Amino acid sequence: MSRIGDTPVIVPKEATFTVEAHAVVIKGPKGELTLSIPKGISIVPSGEGSFTVEKKGTSKKLNAMHGTMSALLSNNVIGVTKGWTKQLELSGVGYRATIQGNDITFSVGFSHPVVVKPMKGITFSITDGKVLVSGIDKYLVGQTAATIRAIKPPEPYKGKGIKYTGEYVRRKAGKSAKAVGAK
Repeated sequence: MSRIGDTPVIVPKEATFTVEAHAVVIKGPKGELTLSIPKGISIVPSGEGSFTVEKKGTSKKLNAMHGTMSALLSNNVIGVTKGWTKQLELSGVGYRATIQGNDITFSVGFSHPVVVKPMKGITFSITDGKVLVSGIDKYLVGQTAATIRAIKPPEPYKGKGIKYTGEYVRRKAGKSAKAVGAK
């Protein structure tokens, strides 16, 4: 059984947290995030600059929410202090991205450009054919990066498309029997 919920969440000096009725507000140099707390879960301050997540009961649902809430709160602490980023690569001849205002425009082999508008709190930057998605909310950063990747996922024959930096694309061999059987 996982013990993630039992570990205390450490808040650095540059961030603060306040526990309200059914929510925790974490403020830091990059911004502010609020997370609602479900019934049966409580947040208890434990010393200077840390808190623990406690559950009131032993049901399966509470056991699952105990670890989940602890992980979400620690992700929020990292987000408001350091921020989250995802990097995507464009691979293919003529594939490029440009920033126009806050929006990003992709030219990836379609007859039209594809425009992606950022969600609230998300910023884009482009360097050397790589798109950097950054923000303070880990979920929104990951969802925006997944939305961009879904525009043109990498295909297995030539590897063209939009992929995460470091993502392995399994390549397939093309049709080689076509040249052998021709007469």
